[in-house]
Amino acid sequence: MRAQFVMSEIGVGLRRNLTMTFAVIISVALSLALFGGSLLMREQVTRMKGYWYDKANVSIYLCNKSDAEQATEAANKAAGSGDLGVATCRKGAVTDEQKKQIETELKQMSLVKSVAYESADEAYKHYQEQYGHTALASSITPDQMQESFRVKLKDPEKYKVVTSAFAGRDGIHTVDDQRQAIDDLFRILNYLNIAALAIMLIMLIVALLLIVNTVRVSAFSRRRETGIMRLVGASSFYIQVPFIMEAAVAGLIGALFACVMLVSGQYFVIDHGVGLRDKIQLIDFMGWTSVVRKLPYVLFIGLLMPSVAAFLALRKYLKV
Repeated sequence: MRAQFVMSEIGVGLRRNLTMTFAVIISVALSLALFGGSLLMREQVTRMKGYWYDKANVSIYLCNKSDAEQATEAANKAAGSGDLGVATCRKGAVTDEQKKQIETELKQMSLVKSVAYESADEAYKHYQEQYGHTALASSITPDQMQESFRVKLKDPEKYKVVTSAFAGRDGIHTVDDQRQAIDDLFRILNYLNIAALAIMLIMLIVALLLIVNTVRVSAFSRRRETGIMRLVGASSFYIQVPFIMEAAVAGLIGALFACVMLVSGQYFVIDHGVGLRDKIQLIDFMGWTSVVRKLPYVLFIGLLMPSVAAFLALRKYLKV
């Protein structure tokens, strides 16, 4: 097989169907950019889960005098509504003995990594730092703040063990797991990732249809040349190669554009330009290593997908 002839046929085919080739390149580029973005989004969510789950604490809030007074005034209402925290506070604010017992039991649990105590004054200080600019902050006094134990677990998945062991006990208002709020955020991110995958599949189908149509038109426009090649003894594979290579070249160009979009997104959105890495320091963004690892997948699919689509289309449309 003469490589020069194949290359010349590829150039002729791309020039004859320039508009459709351009449409194929754009469709492949967009679909593969979404594909690469979905892979990066999935890795980012997994990375964020590991980062935030490690920082998530189980907070055990203790009853104070204000809680005890409210519980006494609304005992019947609390019992009817099932407000366990208020119900336990009816016996009064937490005592020093109860705090010591809770801390001791927490430290004896094998799944507990560390226990940190936060006093009412410390809680008030943290509250003012975060919400001091709001109107409600001016009406909050230190005695209304709750003391708490911040518990870090070795395995955040086992937070229910702590909840079941301490919820409802005397002196304890509520047991709050921060991971529940984090799970809601990750659920939204997963939905966004699914939406991106759905759009990617639609664009991929559009790209495949364009590739098949482009190959069909190219084969029809060169039916005379392929007929002559068949008459002089050329094999089916020899006749099909230029068409397959045309589709592969268009797909590869689209994949290169997709790689440029992914790299540009990392550079201009995450690291520089918009600079999300500096503006949102609470998120552990991925680095260049993660992006570079996805580029070979994008290039491989960009080369393979059009080639397979062209090969299957030629079996139907290249009848000489």
